[in-house]
Amino acid sequence: MKAPRTLTFKCVKCSKAVKVSLQKTSACSHITPYYGVCACGEVKLHATGAPDAVKSYLESNGLWSHHH
Repeated sequence: MKAPRTLTFKCVKCSKAVKVSLQKTSACSHITPYYGVCACGEVKLHATGAPDAVKSYLESNGLWSHHH
């Protein structure tokens, strides 16, 4: 199954819709990271995949990279 290229969420700060885009990743199946910035400046991160990889990505504020 292919991941969608963009997803839309509600911003936690201003409640507007914020679009997140699929990030370029290595050929790694344990995480599918998304990143976007709302019009108000709030960074929105989202990811699907292995719980530990997702958790570290969400805690990274977008400064995350995955290594094997």
